[in-house]
Formats: sequence, structure tokens, C-alpha cells
Amino acid sequence: MLKLKFRKLHEKVVSSVNPASIINFLFQEDVIGPDDMRALNRIKKGSQRQCNELLALLHKSKHPEAFFRLYLAIKRKTSLQSLVEDIDNFTDESLASLLQREQYIGMF
Repeated sequence: MLKLKFRKLHEKVVSSVNPASIINFLFQEDVIGPDDMRALNRIKKGSQRQCNELLALLHKSKHPEAFFRLYLAIKRKTSLQSLVEDIDNFTDESLASLLQREQYIGMF
């Protein structure tokens, strides 16, 4: 569920999050490995591209708690409370509505 929320809020996440500390937290929590961390750190720190690459990496990840750990990392940042509220308020009904609309559009 969180994975879909992050996908639907991708633009807001990318524009709000400074990924440097998030990357360190996800490495510490064993969500990303050392090679991924080094690759992300080669990108200009704090850039939207770095955040995009991090999210893309997490979407490909097989880690069962990747997005839960990302949510925890974001929640720890007081400056990101608005984003946390958006994630929390993106309800199951909102997701169900989006999924139904996508299925409907896919029929055509």
C-alpha cells in the first residue's frame, strides 16, 4: 500500500525530500546496499535527480519493508510533516478510486 502511495505522490516526494539523510538511514536499516549507496552519493547531493534515483531503486527493490522504512525516515524529519500528512491522508478509498480508474482506462 505504501509503495502505491509513494508512486502517486512521487512528484511531491521528489520536490520535498533532501535524500542525503534518507539514503544514510536506508543503508543503516539494510534496505539499500553499499553499492547502491555509493551510486546515489555520486549524484549531486540533495538534488531531485538523487531523490528520483532513490525512489526508482526502492520501486525495483525486493526488500519487503522498503517503503515502510522510507516512510519512517521521512517521518523522523520535522520539516517533512506536511508530506507525512499527505501520505497518511492518501486513504484506501483514494487508492481504490485510482485503481478503478486505471483499470477502466486500460479497457480502452
